[in-house]
Amino acid sequence: MLIAMSLMSGCRDINNAGVIVAGSTSVQPYAEVLAEEFMILHPDIVIDIQGGGSSAGIMAAKTGTSNLGMSSRVLKDDETSLWYVEIARDGLAVIINPDNPTSDLTLAQVSDIYSAKITNWSELGGPDEKIHIITREDGSGTRDAFVNLVMGESSITPKAIVQDSNGAVRQLVADDPNAIGFVSLGLVDDTVKALELDGVAATRENVLNGTYNLSRPFLFIAQSEPTGQTKEFLDFVLSPEGQQLLMNEGLISPLEGATT
Repeated sequence: MLIAMSLMSGCRDINNAGVIVAGSTSVQPYAEVLAEEFMILHPDIVIDIQGGGSSAGIMAAKTGTSNLGMSSRVLKDDETSLWYVEIARDGLAVIINPDNPTSDLTLAQVSDIYSAKITNWSELGGPDEKIHIITREDGSGTRDAFVNLVMGESSITPKAIVQDSNGAVRQLVADDPNAIGFVSLGLVDDTVKALELDGVAATRENVLNGTYNLSRPFLFIAQSEPTGQTKEFLDFVLSPEGQQLLMNEGLISPLEGATT
């Protein structure tokens, strides 16, 4: 399967490159699963999945350097003229190291941690250790979603450690007993611990029933309604088979929400 590491390779002739899908590094691994299965069914069509971040993916779709952009945040006012579709929803988990005894925070406490109003775990009933704040980079859809859903009028402290992918955030938190980070709910595994927020566990069931409020859309975006090979791929993504693949990977399908 052909996977490029960045949007830079999108500069080649889009018409000779199959279907280029570029953008959110949160959506990217799920798009790769979809592309792999689609290319088994359609070996004559190449689906090229690239990263770059949500903002870069939206710009790639807008300028036509990709057939589809990927975003893990809602479109801003100046982007809503683009064609888009929600392919799935994802919860956003606030994670800590499993060795940290903390298990439940309020959204206000999480905001205060990320704005550096709270700097030590002892202020939250934990050990007397400095909190190591891990965040995503500017332009990340995951960061935008976190800021919109958690931070309110506050800003993330510039002293936070910045990482360029959910996987990197998860790894740092897994290696550091005093760290806190936020990642896609679908990427939570036994190397980290997802905090309850305001007494509600971070689970797909709670996202579906509306009791866990940290969730965001995964979008595919284009200049206009897709046609040709791009439409064939998109039809597969939105089909029951494609949606089942996404659910198997931990995402929440619009079909699933409609039946609960």
